[in-house]
Amino acid sequence: MSLSSSTRTSSPGSRAAGRPSGGGPNRLPSGRERRPALAALAVILILLGAAGSALIALNSGNRSDFVAISATALPPGHKIEAKDFSRGDLAGATGGLIPWSQANKYLGRYTTSWLYKDQFVTPDNFTKEGEQPIPADGALVGISLDAGHAPSDGLQVGDMVSIVRVPAANEGGAPVPLVSAAEVTSTAGAITDSKTNANSSLNITVLVPSAKFNTVAAAAAAKTLVVGKLAPGTKPEVSRNDGSN
Repeated sequence: MSLSSSTRTSSPGSRAAGRPSGGGPNRLPSGRERRPALAALAVILILLGAAGSALIALNSGNRSDFVAISATALPPGHKIEAKDFSRGDLAGATGGLIPWSQANKYLGRYTTSWLYKDQFVTPDNFTKEGEQPIPADGALVGISLDAGHAPSDGLQVGDMVSIVRVPAANEGGAPVPLVSAAEVTSTAGAITDSKTNANSSLNITVLVPSAKFNTVAAAAAAKTLVVGKLAPGTKPEVSRNDGSN
């Protein structure tokens, strides 16, 4: 009587079908294989952080000192004193600002517009060297103008204007010229708000003969002034440039 073995040797094909091949595309990386990749990523993040910190430190180190205003507010025509200036530091685009090293150059000059506390300034905020903003026979007067009392496109510093007093609504009479030509020394606001298109006010400062200051100021307070823009080069009644425009 012969016995046959119940065990059979598996064929190579059956072994391949029983488990996935080690080189197959569905094989997931092991924990040991992921650790070097995570370590490399951590190193890259550390380097990027260090580079960003270095860039911030570099930009901070490029700050420079510029002239700023220490007073609460300075009106047009104010004569600058050392106490009116303070030192402020800035980084980045600072073209046009006055370096602190040149502050003394502007002492004794006059402001050409309103300046406010902590405002950084440029040479245009002051008169030129030797220029007098208010001559002996002149006076600066502020005028607030509503729609219909000034050109709708506004006025700029240096414009020449004529100043006329018109009768109030309940008065009769004809318009009265007060100043044939006066220089605008500062402006603020606009006849029409550029964002809302709502009616607003244009505030200007003009240089008028001192003998006419009271008349112009009274008409300005009564809101009975109309200002017209003149041609460039028109000679004003009084000039702050030694008689030349």
